Amino acid sequence: MSQPTTAQGPSKSVKKSSFRWIVLGLIFVIYTIATADRANIGIAMPYLRKEFAMSNTEAGGIMSLFFLGYVIAMIPGGFLVRKLGVSKIFSTFMILTSLFTGFIGMAGSIMQLKLFRLGVGLSEGPLAVGMPTTINNWFPPREKGLAMGIFIAASKVGPLIVPILCAWIIQTWDWRTIFYAFAVPGIILSVFWLIIVADSPARSKFTNAAEVDYINERTPVEEKKKEAKPYNMVWLDKLVRAKTLVRLDTPKKLFFNWNMMGSAFGYFFMIAITTTMMSWIPTYLVTVKKFAIMKMAFVAAAPFAGTVLGNVVGGWTADNILGKRRKPLMMFTALTTAVSMYSLINSPADPTLLGIVLFVTGFFLALGFSGFSVYPMGLVTKEVFPVATSITNTCGQLGGFCTPLAIGWILDHYNWDVVFTSLAIGCLICFCIVATLDEPVDDPLV
Repeated sequence: MSQPTTAQGPSKSVKKSSFRWIVLGLIFVIYTIATADRANIGIAMPYLRKEFAMSNTEAGGIMSLFFLGYVIAMIPGGFLVRKLGVSKIFSTFMILTSLFTGFIGMAGSIMQLKLFRLGVGLSEGPLAVGMPTTINNWFPPREKGLAMGIFIAASKVGPLIVPILCAWIIQTWDWRTIFYAFAVPGIILSVFWLIIVADSPARSKFTNAAEVDYINERTPVEEKKKEAKPYNMVWLDKLVRAKTLVRLDTPKKLFFNWNMMGSAFGYFFMIAITTTMMSWIPTYLVTVKKFAIMKMAFVAAAPFAGTVLGNVVGGWTADNILGKRRKPLMMFTALTTAVSMYSLINSPADPTLLGIVLFVTGFFLALGFSGFSVYPMGLVTKEVFPVATSITNTCGQLGGFCTPLAIGWILDHYNWDVVFTSLAIGCLICFCIVATLDEPVDDPLV
């Protein structure tokens, strides 16, 4: 049970609990399943198109409908979470996400496919608000980068396991079984979440006063000084325009702040890359590289293996080496991903070499990827963060909505060289946007 907090802070004789890491572990598992629900259609698409005749543009449109629903639901989801709390909203929409995933397996027409795919997006939108909000509520600033890195890594574990698992299901049964199998775990885990995860650490029966004070940074100043790590990269602070900023405390201020909106616009181009990897790369490997289904599955999983590692390394680096500065890795990721996308024009035909190239691409993409989600935490108060993260994700998922459809149109009129060139240009635009942002810095002790 939680112990009351005294004015002097937690008693030194009481060891703080670590339930926040249990919460993060549950977040990791649940979001892995949620992102698998959005990624599985990319593997199923080449086989689904044998049953439902469609052009590249139509196929891209079906994959984009998830992101359309995601965008529509995001900002309303942010206000719902702010008003009603995370637990109930999160569990309800996770169940709906799982149900619509199962319905895709029952589709008897292209119209039903479109409606059910849209339903998955509408249901999953509030989840992307609830997860970062939970991390913001449950972790102190010194751990948020790592926590968000692990959370974002979960969004890549789903696409990592999906190709191999889906290929095995298709070989054993058919494409419809994919969606039935993916529907069940989310329903079970959403009930588990509702039972054990409170909206805040202070309300949880699994945390003690020492952990609550640690999360809320009520640690005495003397202890903060002992825990503080030296940070002497003045040159980096000048490069990234680091400064103390007044935190935004109303939803209205978010929409008129360039730091907030610029980071969200940059996220548009980063999500465009991950969506391409998730939705179109399997088709590219089957139709252009002529890989068999299991070979395609392993190569398609390679970039997401890289992103899992990159997100954790990037989050830890930002927290422990860069003094909680997020912008350096955000810029680095945008620049290196531009190079990687353009290099894919001459990608190797050997599956092992191509897998290595895609792994490295995913790793560099992920180093600064979580920074786009953590960055607003330094700009806003905790009370309006659900709205801030919904804005970030709305702009990001607009990239997810536009990209599959745009790639389908490009392929109907041009070729994959134009696709990869366009993605590289988008990353360069992202780099230029992020370069204009300020780096918010709080107490230099922490």
